[in-house]
Amino acid sequence: MQFDVHMRAIVAYATGGFGGEGVHLQVDLQSGLMRGARHALSPNCDARPAGVEAELIVVHGISLPPGEFGGPWIERFFTNSLPLDMHPYFAEIGDLKVSSHLLVARDGGLTQFVSFADRAWHAGQSCYNGRAACNDFSIGVELEGADTIPYEAAQYDTLAALVAALCDAYPRLSPARVVGHSDISPGRKTDPGPAFDWERAHRCIAAARGAPSRS
Repeated sequence: MQFDVHMRAIVAYATGGFGGEGVHLQVDLQSGLMRGARHALSPNCDARPAGVEAELIVVHGISLPPGEFGGPWIERFFTNSLPLDMHPYFAEIGDLKVSSHLLVARDGGLTQFVSFADRAWHAGQSCYNGRAACNDFSIGVELEGADTIPYEAAQYDTLAALVAALCDAYPRLSPARVVGHSDISPGRKTDPGPAFDWERAHRCIAAARGAPSRS
């Protein structure tokens, strides 16, 4: 099952690197879908609280099995179709119901699982500036990676392009409101980990938005 990828109405867009090529990433403000992404519907989501909009972008790191890249398992996990007999770790997580709005693969490919208008189940117990339950007001972005393995250049490019598009679409978002899972769940989560280069990410985001870098 897939989202309808024929976008209509007003769009906000940014141009940036995506899978090694320049493309337009566009947010459709009616559907909450990102044009330029592949779409795969996750059932692991629900409505945001009434009157709550996206105000935070949370960057995660994920690999399935841990430390291995390139398989279909993250998507299968987010769509509740993970084959539990394929790896011992899959049996450990098979009962979990989780998702993110977006996944950035190692080659920069972008997949969307949940509309930005809805609440993805990505942050768990969390707090940002004294405000708990970050799922309510955040957009979750998973990067295929591990805490101690360097992320790929294509991932920084795609992350920058999607952050720029999201900031254009949702006025309460900004590059200053891009945080790691470890920032909102300290002591419980470590991702995206020390291998994630925040200075590089901020430079790429600034370039994608046509603004001077902070560093």
